[in-house]
Amino acid sequence: MTTLDSRDKRPLWQRYKHGHHWRTQAEEFDGAKLGFWLFLTTEVLLFGGIFCAYAIFRTLYPEAWKEGSSVLDWKVGGLNTAVLLISSYTMAVSIYYIQVGKISRARLNLMFTFFCGALFVTLKLLLEYTPKWSGWFFFLDPALSHHTADPAAGNGLFGLFRFVEGYGGKRPGSLFEFGFAGDSHLPLWWSVYYCGTAIHALHVLIGMALIYRVWRLAGKGVYGPTYYTGVEIAGLYWHLVDLIWIFLFPLLYLIH
Repeated sequence: MTTLDSRDKRPLWQRYKHGHHWRTQAEEFDGAKLGFWLFLTTEVLLFGGIFCAYAIFRTLYPEAWKEGSSVLDWKVGGLNTAVLLISSYTMAVSIYYIQVGKISRARLNLMFTFFCGALFVTLKLLLEYTPKWSGWFFFLDPALSHHTADPAAGNGLFGLFRFVEGYGGKRPGSLFEFGFAGDSHLPLWWSVYYCGTAIHALHVLIGMALIYRVWRLAGKGVYGPTYYTGVEIAGLYWHLVDLIWIFLFPLLYLIH
């Protein structure tokens, strides 16, 4: 168990004491990172199962995979990829600033990384899930220009959404209601799509929670040049989230 000596008036990161079961603070840091790397391998196994399912079903039903992928907008996927790549950079920079004692700059980069994660999830919900699930397009969705909104349905949520008749219903498994499917196995494609992207989005939200926690503790002086284990751990998790998306993006958006 790690402790902070309350009698010492120095900044929190300077008076951090490693756990009694570690010989040195450096040994504790290495142990924490090794343990987290082992945890990350379980995350790889989780997504590995999704990738295996993707490979098997794509081999069995290539036409369904081609049809499903053709509906996805690679520009939206590419924008989300750019957002996550930028967030990876700012996350790495924030760790560096913590290490050199520039806490305010580190917190600024951490908050930017947090908002990049929020932007990723927002784009996923507004431009991907909502129209495919329900047929309602966000009024700024560039894909809306390729469809004709149904005037009889009106505008939803104070005019922010437009309904396109016959577009929705692209749901997984037994929830599938899209009436213009060309392949009978198309529901399976959407099952894999939602499974992979929704679990990834959940990991983005978890990463955002970790980043917010690091941002808050950094503001209290917990992290600094001699103690930044929590920042490193959050950074490792965020980089894994980015790496998983690097694989999901071409597999889902570019195969057609």
